[in-house]
Amino acid sequence: MSFLQSGVAVVTGAGSGIGRALAQNLAAKGSALALADVDAKGLNETAASLTTKKAEVTTHALNVADEAAVKALAEDVIARHGHVTLLINNAGVALLGRFEEISLDDFRWLMDINFWGTVYGVKYFLPVLKQQARAHIVNLSSIFGIVAPVGQSAYCSSKFAVRGFTECLRHELEGTNVLVTSVHPGGIATAIAKRARLGANTPQITQKESVSLFEKVARIPPEVAAETILRGVEQRQGRVLIGSDARSLDILQRLRPASYWKVLAKRYATPGAGAK
Repeated sequence: MSFLQSGVAVVTGAGSGIGRALAQNLAAKGSALALADVDAKGLNETAASLTTKKAEVTTHALNVADEAAVKALAEDVIARHGHVTLLINNAGVALLGRFEEISLDDFRWLMDINFWGTVYGVKYFLPVLKQQARAHIVNLSSIFGIVAPVGQSAYCSSKFAVRGFTECLRHELEGTNVLVTSVHPGGIATAIAKRARLGANTPQITQKESVSLFEKVARIPPEVAAETILRGVEQRQGRVLIGSDARSLDILQRLRPASYWKVLAKRYATPGAGAK
């Protein structure tokens, strides 16, 4: 049996988008699942969609920004499943507006979910992961953890932080049984733009413009993103780029690290809702 067929996977942000697609793919492969999301309705819809599940599935409604809740999640999952082999920190939100338009409370809200939610997940699941013959941590960054468009100061800060945290973690755990992957999706067709929070002083028109731009560039189905991520896990890849846009932007940033925005300005000048 493959690694994914025989394990227990924890997936946060499983109520929609990439998280739901990951749950469906993992269930079809035979993995047991612990699915988490702040959206209880979406989480239940995901669970109901797992018509091909071959192992136990549990659902856990919580906000990953709540450290105590994530700690309780780890305890509950271990109690109900016995062990964990795969942790996918996928939960994330978006915030619309330039730095001067968003409040510090807006900034903290996003960082608490996108960055600290990832840190909490690793902190409280790592001990049980280290007890397994093989285990894997997958942290969802973004192409906006590699390039930084205008209007995305908070989102980029969180995704650059996730990238740095994940790379350091991979180096620290090298040679152990726990593998670590950083994922950088390009334009994935999810609802993240429509659900994005508007900054405290961000003009209302920004949301309409952002959704319009996002729908133009977000062409990759969540199912394709999920399959790419899980293939990366099976192949023990340390970094996964999803989509030709992510791959080309990664190359552009390497070639022009201080001036790539001159090339991208026309495409990403409207504040978007994130690339994931």
